[in-house]
Formats: sequence, C-alpha cells, structure tokens
Amino acid sequence: MNKPSIYGFTLEQLSVWLEEHGQKRSRAIPVWEALYRERVTSFDQMTGSNAAAVELLKEHFVLETMEEHTRQESVDGTIKFLFKLQDGNLIETVLMRQKYGLSVCVTTQVGCNIGCSFCASGLLAKSRDLTSAEITEQIMKVQLHLDRTGRKERVSHVVVMGIGEPFDNFEHMSNFIRTIKDAKGLAIGPRSITVSTSGLAGKIKEFADSDLQVNLAISLHAPNNELRTRIMKINKAIPIEKVLEAMDYYCERSSRKVTLEYILLQGVNDQREHAAELAELIKDRRQQVTVNLIPYNPVDEHSQYQRSERETILAFYDELKKNNVNVSVRLEHGTDIDAACGQLRSKQIKGA
Repeated sequence: MNKPSIYGFTLEQLSVWLEEHGQKRSRAIPVWEALYRERVTSFDQMTGSNAAAVELLKEHFVLETMEEHTRQESVDGTIKFLFKLQDGNLIETVLMRQKYGLSVCVTTQVGCNIGCSFCASGLLAKSRDLTSAEITEQIMKVQLHLDRTGRKERVSHVVVMGIGEPFDNFEHMSNFIRTIKDAKGLAIGPRSITVSTSGLAGKIKEFADSDLQVNLAISLHAPNNELRTRIMKINKAIPIEKVLEAMDYYCERSSRKVTLEYILLQGVNDQREHAAELAELIKDRRQQVTVNLIPYNPVDEHSQYQRSERETILAFYDELKKNNVNVSVRLEHGTDIDAACGQLRSKQIKGA
C-alpha cells in the first residue's frame, strides 16, 4: 500500500499529528520550514529537525507521489506539465509568466463532471477528487523545477482554475490554500490566490464564510439563462439568478470584488447585444465585479466553437466600457502548445 504524502497536512494538522504520536507540537515548525522554505526532496535532508520526529514521519509518509510525464514549453515562457499520479491518472499544471510574477494554475480533480460544452477539461468524466497533498505537490513540483534553473525565481501567484470544479472538492481545496499561504512556508499572499468556480451557489456561500480570504472568480460565459444553459449544463440546476445571489453574499461577507469570467465563442455569445445584455444584468453590481473576457482556445472535439475575431472582442469590450463596467481581456499564454485546459491530458490518454 502506498504511503500518503506529507504535503497533505496544514501546519496545524501536522502539529496535532506529531503530538498524537508522542512528539512535541513545536517540532512541526522546523519540518514545515524544511519542506516549504528549504524545499528538501527527502526526509534525510531535514537535518535541522528533531531526528526522532523525522524518523517517525519517514515511517508514515512520503514526499513525492507524482512524476513528470510530459512537459511542453511555449515561446512565451509558459510551461505545461502533465503529471502522473500514483494510481496512473494524469493531471495538468501550468506555469505562466506574468508581468506581476510567476503564476501557477493547479488542477483539483481527475476529470470534470460540470460538462461545459466548449471545455477540454470535461472531455473525460471525473474519476476522483485530488487530495490536498496532490494539489500542493503540483506547486512544489513547479517550484522545484524553478529552483533547478538557478534563477532564484519563486511561485508568487496561484490560480485554482485547472481541470475540475474546485468547489466540488471543497475540503481538499481549502486545506491546500491554507498550506500554501502559511507564513512559515511558501507564504503566498491571499490576494495572490484566486479560486474559480462554475457557479456552485451553496459552496460560494460556504467559501464566503470561511477564513480563506482569497480571490473568487465565477465562470459566467453568458448574459441569460437560455444561452448559459446551452453552453453550461450546470445552469439547469443553478441558474444565473442563484449564482448572482450567492456572489452578492460573498461580496457582502468578504468586502472583496469578484471576477466574472466570460469566454468569447464566435457567433454564440460574443455580439454587441450580448455585451449590452451582460451590462444590464450586472448594472447594480458594477462596483463589486470585474468582467474578464477570455479569447477561446479551440478544441478539436468541440469543433462547433471557434475563437472570436479580434474586432469582435474589442467591440464587446467597448460596449461594456460604454456601460461603465470594469472589464479586461485576458492575456494569452501558451498558444503554440496545447493551450486549452485539459487538452494535453486528453491527447495523451487517447494516444494522439
């Protein structure tokens, strides 16, 4: 039987585990710092930690549970990693070079059941949730890759937008966030972490009531229920009104703004009238939202959808601006590799 990964603990959980196994709680801190600051790759390298505590941990846990299966590097510096898990499943993780730092997009599930009709992530149904250890290890794998380059670069931002619906794996996703933002470890600031959801209203409220205090992005992608249901089947169960009501609750509880993600599909949801309808939909919420327009990365299996023309994107942007909506167009990364989320994994599994 495979041992679990030590990356599955938050610092508090590690302290409790050591105490329950006859060790002092305080011995968790040097172990934690060895993991996330020194970034050791074996327990034997934890020379600054209590020897008995390290031997105990070595007996019960491992550091690595995944291996790099494939890596694609873009001319713009984007790197897409395909990792193989202990059970043989494949997941994607992406490193993006932004003006503000190095951002990593992590996966939270093996496959996805949300079923957005344009998305490569949902081409293969969800088989299981990732553990918090497996989500955290994605960050560590990327950081160790950066360490090996000798440039002294660090992961500064994290987006939970990879394969899967993060709020469908709420507990593990939450523990992952607590781990990476811990000040004694990676110390990634809460405002540098964004979680994206397709709109699970109940979980948005739970998220608002949590102590995580990180950014929220909601995948809207349409200005009305008829169109959103056509491209996102989850809208049948959770229509736009419920999503926006949950968003209002989040904004009230957290005093934070929300990003509404809107992927532009040629001739489907990208016309000026759609922009005007979207502006009307959120007109009373303009102070608490930013709309992020996303150029579509075509997927072979979803050939019914194509990328909007640049002129169409700019016209959509201008219409929102005209209606005093805060709006941006997402910068593209990795367009010369399998850019769409889940695309590399799908190709590898299908043997392309």
